Amino acid sequence: MSAPPCVAEVKVESYVFPATAKPPGTAKTLILGGAGARGLNIDGKFVKFTAIGVYLEADAVPSLAVKWNGKSAEELTDSVQFFRDIVTGPFEKLTRITMILPLSGKQYSEKVSENCVAFWKAAGIYGDAESKAIEKFNDVFSDQMFPPGASIFFTQSPLGSLTISFSKEGSMPEIASAVIENKPLSEAVLESIIGSKGVSPEAKQSLAVRLSELFKNGVNGGDAITGKVGCENDVIPQTVVSK
Repeated sequence: MSAPPCVAEVKVESYVFPATAKPPGTAKTLILGGAGARGLNIDGKFVKFTAIGVYLEADAVPSLAVKWNGKSAEELTDSVQFFRDIVTGPFEKLTRITMILPLSGKQYSEKVSENCVAFWKAAGIYGDAESKAIEKFNDVFSDQMFPPGASIFFTQSPLGSLTISFSKEGSMPEIASAVIENKPLSEAVLESIIGSKGVSPEAKQSLAVRLSELFKNGVNGGDAITGKVGCENDVIPQTVVSK
């Protein structure tokens, strides 16, 4: 198996997303693909609600590079299929959502559920199994409160499970809070963040920039996979994102 590529940590506001993570639900250490904020323009001001980091299994780099190596960061950012390939790829993913502003579990799960159901209905795949999975998803969040700095962790297995974990201070939890066995839900949660109607264009841009660099160094020179790429810490720019 390939060694993890060299990737830098990313800082979103005051929250640092480490270069690697080992979450509940997997025995593997995942690498940081990219990170960014989610926010809305409210009365002419961009208000940031959450900071989001997307981690990938190291083998995601050569897997994605087969199709996407040679594309610029701009081309990847604009490609709906590139992000679909991340969402549906045969490798593990971790999505960490850290609160910048306080949010209740009910508020969070209802919005995610709404986005997931809209995606399924548009794709013509919303059935009883998905409806029951959404009920379980909402139940997991029903009694949760997330103050600033608290985090939600979604570990997404290519086999179809969605492992959900919580941390009040942002550190990686050791034990999962729930596991939901439903592949469409597992994929839709990530789709709602980085898909064609994803809530974090910043995270999408970060993924495109960092992965295009890893493709270039890892596939052509091999240095990314051996951990020899020179990476510097990147700070996500204060991009204004509208919804």
